[in-house]
Amino acid sequence: MPTLEFKGKQHIYAHHLTVPYRPLEPDETRSCNPSDTDDNLIIHGDNLHALKALLPRYANRIKCIYIDPPYNTGNEGWVYNDNVNSPLMQQWLTENTPVDNEDLERHDKWLCMMWPRLHLLKELLSDDGVIFVSIDDNEVHHLRMLMDEIFGEKNFFAVLTRRAMHTVRNSSKDFNHNADNTLVYAKEKSWFGEDKSRYIRYIVDKSAKYPHDDNDGRGKYKLDPLSARNYYEPYTFTFENGTVWSPPSGRYPSYSQDTLRSMEREGRIDFSGTEPRAKRYLSEVQEGQPPDVFLSPEIVGFNKEGTGELRDIFGEGGVFPQPKPIKFIKFLLELLRSKDAIILDSFAGSGTTAHAVLDLNREDDGNRKFILIECEDYADTITAERVRRVISGVPDARDAALQEGLGGSFTYCNLGEPIEVETILTGEALPSYSALAANLLYTAAGASVGADTLEAQNDNGLFHTDDENDYYLIYKPDLEWLRSNAAILNLERAERICNASRENGRKAIVYAAGNYIGQRELTKMGIIFCQLPDALHER
Repeated sequence: MPTLEFKGKQHIYAHHLTVPYRPLEPDETRSCNPSDTDDNLIIHGDNLHALKALLPRYANRIKCIYIDPPYNTGNEGWVYNDNVNSPLMQQWLTENTPVDNEDLERHDKWLCMMWPRLHLLKELLSDDGVIFVSIDDNEVHHLRMLMDEIFGEKNFFAVLTRRAMHTVRNSSKDFNHNADNTLVYAKEKSWFGEDKSRYIRYIVDKSAKYPHDDNDGRGKYKLDPLSARNYYEPYTFTFENGTVWSPPSGRYPSYSQDTLRSMEREGRIDFSGTEPRAKRYLSEVQEGQPPDVFLSPEIVGFNKEGTGELRDIFGEGGVFPQPKPIKFIKFLLELLRSKDAIILDSFAGSGTTAHAVLDLNREDDGNRKFILIECEDYADTITAERVRRVISGVPDARDAALQEGLGGSFTYCNLGEPIEVETILTGEALPSYSALAANLLYTAAGASVGADTLEAQNDNGLFHTDDENDYYLIYKPDLEWLRSNAAILNLERAERICNASRENGRKAIVYAAGNYIGQRELTKMGIIFCQLPDALHER
């Protein structure tokens, strides 16, 4: 498969692996009705670091990702400042920032920005997950090759085209560029083809065309009209009610005579028309239809509708440039037909994704959750504030449901200090027990468990158990304590750990600042010892 080469790729190729883990720190003053550990999240901070922070809890759990990154038109003035550990890279990045029309290497910098983020997004995506990326003509060709390389060409679904603006730009010297694109990729496309219930479908109301309800003698058949396909040679058939049927000239029966007899006895034949027909039930056809790649504005809306929705919430002063309409995001979410999906938007902007999730949950009693990430200072004043008002209600809104409020909650988070070896060694920044435990667990086992659920369950430091291992962490965020004997794995504690784990048929993985026992003896006891902070570099 062809790959895309761009300046800086060799420096950022594995950058997503070197990004330090930063715990999420809830801010109750900016949260809205915060509930449990699985609450909706709005995260303020660099989205690269925020994505890494989500891994211990959400790796392989996100059903739907929607992102609307900078389109790199040359007029946005965005800044690429990822801390890539390369002097050459740093010199290149500082030569021309922010990225604008004068920067002849803006496409390279945009690709350098997207590469590590897409890698982390893929780690977060579940095996049955889908990612949607909106983009315009400036980068769509580069993005397609980038996505092919990271997600795999075989997992490509489509490029959706949406007419974003309804107006004509008479000032244009050539074409009226009024559309944008959305690239659609799966984590594993083959999953969607295993069963009809997994197909990508746009739900349409077919109740008028298929009026039979599910209690009207439904049998095991899901059938087409009697003469729809050429399966059998023509024959004349007499039903038990005396109706005689034979296919019109040039058409053939779809079913055998035995099948027709069974269908009649199960109430699957409709005799109300000019000729008998097989009954199709609404539940059998409500899977929907394959969505067109050219999206109808009637279904997904124009950007002007997104602008109007923001004005409803913030007034005339609250306009955000070219926001997507909530109809568009709701359309994408409905394609996946999952009412309990976790939806992630790491370029959250004005918060349209959260608005769409809450609105869709209200319509179909869903339990979808959203995670928004926004790095700019307006994360609180626009992104989160929009969601607060949508939840609580906007009295002057044109929409009645929005006036009343859509309900819901979210926890607002900031990014904590990075968990890095140097700061642990010096005591400058010691992570909390739960934050360090979550990072170690993801590093060792790839397990996604919420940091707030990880605490020492006993004096030995047991904090997590799976089918094969018990995980122990002997630790306190106190440098003096870490330098004391209390932080060391000694023989007495090792024997207690050994007995407890063997009783349950598991091995023990123990993290501590040091130990007084050789690994040969620990191996006999079924214990794997991991030195802190060296264990942070295992992955």
